[in-house]
Amino acid sequence: MSAVLRDTHTIESGLLNGLLSDDTFWPVTPRNLAETGLSESFVEALVLKTVLTIGTLSGRNIAERTGLPFRVIEPMLERLRTRKLVAHVRPAPFNDYYYSLTDAGQRGAQVHMQQCSYAGPAPVPLTDYVLSVEAQAAGLEPIDRDQLQEALQKISYQDELLDQLGPAINSNSGLFLYGPPGNGKTTVARCLTQCLGQEIWIPHAILDDGNLIKLQDDAFHREAPVPEGDGVIKAQEWDRRWLRIQRPTVVVGGELVMDNLEVRHDKRSNICEAPLQLKSNCGCLLIDDFGRQRIQPEELLNRWIVPLENRHDYLTLPTGKKIQTPFEQLIIFSTNLNPDQLVDEAFLRRVPYKIFVDDPSEDEFRAITRAVAESFGFSHGSEAAEHLLAMYRKHDRRRRRCHPRDLLTQVNNFCKYRKLKPQLRPEFLDKACLSYFSEL
Repeated sequence: MSAVLRDTHTIESGLLNGLLSDDTFWPVTPRNLAETGLSESFVEALVLKTVLTIGTLSGRNIAERTGLPFRVIEPMLERLRTRKLVAHVRPAPFNDYYYSLTDAGQRGAQVHMQQCSYAGPAPVPLTDYVLSVEAQAAGLEPIDRDQLQEALQKISYQDELLDQLGPAINSNSGLFLYGPPGNGKTTVARCLTQCLGQEIWIPHAILDDGNLIKLQDDAFHREAPVPEGDGVIKAQEWDRRWLRIQRPTVVVGGELVMDNLEVRHDKRSNICEAPLQLKSNCGCLLIDDFGRQRIQPEELLNRWIVPLENRHDYLTLPTGKKIQTPFEQLIIFSTNLNPDQLVDEAFLRRVPYKIFVDDPSEDEFRAITRAVAESFGFSHGSEAAEHLLAMYRKHDRRRRRCHPRDLLTQVNNFCKYRKLKPQLRPEFLDKACLSYFSEL
């Protein structure tokens, strides 16, 4: 029966899609408890924990905090009142009441808290989450050169880089960005998510086999506005268990450990935390400074060799059950080392694009220096660039795209210290180079 209801739900989602936005997925408000995919006992426990955590709440406040429609919550509150677990405190507007826990309700809520202390928006079933990822996967719409140029418009790069990055993004498989440090590999990777399309929907949490997995993470997920509808279709008509966000960019560096790639279970709260690859679905996962993590590249190879090939992952829940989850993101490995030195041929075959990000040419270095000088309010940016290039030639120093920003920042700080107007004197540039490079 629930499968039939879920199919009907999907059809309605498609109708709303055409009226509200260009989204490939739209979470429709459930009309009854069955359409939530959750059991009555689970929702009752969530309601009791919510009232225990916050205190006296109106029925509509409870609905808002649990992310469930008031028409689903209202009859449940009446059943809880009949069982003397909650009680009316006073009337509330719009034929509603304020509710508080009875002594029996307090005891019941405490028991539920010991079993699982989660009291946020209600979760969605794992099957619904899988369907949402499949509908919103980043590779559905291929990008073109104009879109890529727009995404990279605020950074400097060599023009031939575009024709390498574009096919790699459209492959939706994986790529290495490698080359000398300080040339913008990480910045390029962050910009690429902008090419992947419109915003997406994610659930606050996922439920499977009684295991609650918290997915939403403020560190990686940026909330986006919900598009407004016309006529009888209003923007507020969506399942509040879901959150609309910008396509995520999850960045991890040297702190990455194998534990970050598995479901992490907190035994005290009995809440699970989603792994990084789940949080980055339909977006970008950047492994920065690859090869310098606390885990060996071979360990990562063994963990991800199947997901990279099959586009799905297997995770183990605290109960021991294994679940299949989507592995749908653009994976970027950024490194200063040659990929051939890090991993074997089997792994390199599954990350088919290896893109070298080289040092800037002298002309590009001049352009970057002029742009940075203008942003600081400096004049004579061209003269500063020539002065720096002469020093680079003299000391046989490699140019990096980060150098103009870093050196002119030091000059700007020196001018503030001396209470001078921003100015690019040669001697100020020399001082900056001395402190930055430890040599002239």
